[in-house]
Amino acid sequence: MRVFGLLFLLVTLLIIPDLLFSQDTIRHDTVSKKVKLIEDDAVMSMLDSLATLKVFSDAHSPLEQKYPAWSSFNETDYPTFSDSVYAARIAVMNENSPFEYVYNNEVKKFIELYAVRKRKLTARILGLSEIYFPLFEEQLDRFNMPLELKYLAVIESALNPIANSKAGAKGLWQFMYGTGKVYGLKVSSYVDDRYDPYKATIAACEHLQDLYDIYGNWSLALAAYNSGAGNVNKAIRRSGGLKNFWAIARYLPKETRSYVPAFIAASYVLAYANEHKIYPVDPGILFYEVDTVTVKHPLTFDQLSEMMRIPWDEIAFLNPAYKRGVIPATPEMPYKLRLRKKYVGDFINNEAAVYAFKTKKALSEDASLASIYASYRETTQYTVKKGETMVSIAKKFHMTIPELKSLNNIKKNSVKPKQKIFVYVPGSAPKIPDSLLHKQLIASKSDSTKVAPVHKDTTKITATEPEREVSTPKTHIVKSGESLGIIAIKYHVTVGELTAWNNLNTSKVVAGQKLKLQGGSSKTGSASANGSKSSPASSKSPETGNHYFYYTIQSGDNLWDLADQYNTTVAQIKKLNNINNASYLKQGQKIKIPK
Repeated sequence: MRVFGLLFLLVTLLIIPDLLFSQDTIRHDTVSKKVKLIEDDAVMSMLDSLATLKVFSDAHSPLEQKYPAWSSFNETDYPTFSDSVYAARIAVMNENSPFEYVYNNEVKKFIELYAVRKRKLTARILGLSEIYFPLFEEQLDRFNMPLELKYLAVIESALNPIANSKAGAKGLWQFMYGTGKVYGLKVSSYVDDRYDPYKATIAACEHLQDLYDIYGNWSLALAAYNSGAGNVNKAIRRSGGLKNFWAIARYLPKETRSYVPAFIAASYVLAYANEHKIYPVDPGILFYEVDTVTVKHPLTFDQLSEMMRIPWDEIAFLNPAYKRGVIPATPEMPYKLRLRKKYVGDFINNEAAVYAFKTKKALSEDASLASIYASYRETTQYTVKKGETMVSIAKKFHMTIPELKSLNNIKKNSVKPKQKIFVYVPGSAPKIPDSLLHKQLIASKSDSTKVAPVHKDTTKITATEPEREVSTPKTHIVKSGESLGIIAIKYHVTVGELTAWNNLNTSKVVAGQKLKLQGGSSKTGSASANGSKSSPASSKSPETGNHYFYYTIQSGDNLWDLADQYNTTVAQIKKLNNINNASYLKQGQKIKIPK
């Protein structure tokens, strides 16, 4: 019995660890299987975004003329290949590229994603590649970088030019705000350079080159592009100093571990799409059909679409950087507009008429453009500090609460410490052009296509100032979204007259506020210019010979608003007061305002 007991104990000691190990193995395999699932990751999310991309909404047949052999192919009968075939093809890619192409199970998962599970969306990527790959290759060649890096945009955005991640990365190359700013991509109320295919591609080349200079290895450079150099550096340290992606992969964030395998798979599937019988769905636009023109005056997509009969969605697709369908250009600050070549000649020949064109949607286009200039300001990212409120932040950056909430899509009236928000850069708002603030472009209510007369020697629009109507009402109730500039244009008066007639000491108005539209005299000098109860005595500057009056700085004032309010310029106010730092104004300070 004693021997039997010893044998039983020995068997138990031998079997139980195996049972425990097998249970642990089962659990480990179960976890491993869960980890292998790639549902709802960044790559899947970007692929799915192509399903609703408007450029494909009326897509006709695939590029059958270019790929005639596929016309009889049944989409449900797609080819499959063995691991040895995948490995052999990727080995050929590795021989012809400075990038380290390898084949393993992680890469195979993503090949199945692009070539099988999401092959219809991959077909859309192939179609979009006809637009963007020539651009990418041109810039990569200019920087002397591997052309295969063009496939990086496939896993970043699925070549969706308006891609927007949950983390806030935007555009084809998915730049975050801070990284984009480092490489010269600006963000303002109306323009976001991160969506600009040309500017963002150049920034991506510069960023990737900087990362390669750090690691001397393209796989690690891609990993750093995804998760940041800090995470890659930590992974290298934890691996004992190894500078190999596969050696440090387990120390990288989960998304980054899949990043290089996804890149290899995307490179393979797009390079061997013919063998996988994946049709490139035609988006209707090719790279070599697109050209660039320079816009020198404010212009909207509505004007372009209605006058030149260009589909609005096509303009928006080719120019995704203009977030609100508005190009806030001036002769001093021109912008680029991308059109199909067949429209370029018409635009150049009718440029001035396009600027002056009145759309059916907005006959008073100059009023909306004045509003655009009044609110066009460059933004910057700001981190909320402890104790700060929305009110204190708005005051600090000379903003209103509605402006702050609208800019950040915030519904509540509160912010949290360390929260990152966008604010306006002080002094970034350009002066509203006189042609928009004081003049009204001629437009007939019965004929919306009538335009203002234009000098032949320039593209500058000239127009007559309409006579003031006798039927002008005596008061106006401010509506939501209206500014003094818009109201002044509506009633053919100046901002200075409105501020004088209503004793205003700020250019801000609120919905429901009553404004007088008439004063004791049609001249602004007959009323108080600075909003005080008695008119200030007019003085003359011995330096400039110009008349001026004194204004007392109040909370929230800045030179840009004052210049707008009193129909002058920041330069004139600075010169009259010997001001060097325009952003340094104290409450109670008296300054001279030119009349």
